Amino acid sequence: MSRPAVFLDRDGTLIEDPGYLGDPDQVVVLPGVPGALRRLRGAGFALVVVSNQAGVARGLFTEEDVRAVNDRLQALLAVEGGPVDGWYWCTHHPAFSGPCACRKPGTELLERAARDLSLDLERSWMVGDHPTDVEAGIRAGGRGILVLTGHGGHGDVPPGTPVARDLAHAAGLIVT
Repeated sequence: MSRPAVFLDRDGTLIEDPGYLGDPDQVVVLPGVPGALRRLRGAGFALVVVSNQAGVARGLFTEEDVRAVNDRLQALLAVEGGPVDGWYWCTHHPAFSGPCACRKPGTELLERAARDLSLDLERSWMVGDHPTDVEAGIRAGGRGILVLTGHGGHGDVPPGTPVARDLAHAAGLIVT
């Protein structure tokens, strides 16, 4: 039986976004994130990070660096009781590696996670700080929420898209 998920952008949604983060020592969890993740997990949602990591295509860091940052974040979240169920990322950028289906707003990563983790996309949410995050969730058949942390508030979001101050506020909108 499939369950719903909350797909989460990483940089600017879960952690501070210093721009092209490749150093695990620079991971800073945003306020309220562990509690929000516990609340979402307690409501029955799988928690899945879906992140564009174009710094790899740009040659700024390696895919191993992406894994190291993700591992650091997972360790920090696990201590707070909010570990993530799955990690999916796109290492492409159209200007450097050509087009792909996995870079948000593409849906390939969400669809792959749904297959791997037996998730119901129609009952799922995508939360992120870019309109492309929200668009990916909607294109995959779910819903999206834009958070104002990170780059939030920049760009046009699809009509009717909820906007939240941060992940804790988004969790409250989802679990109502």
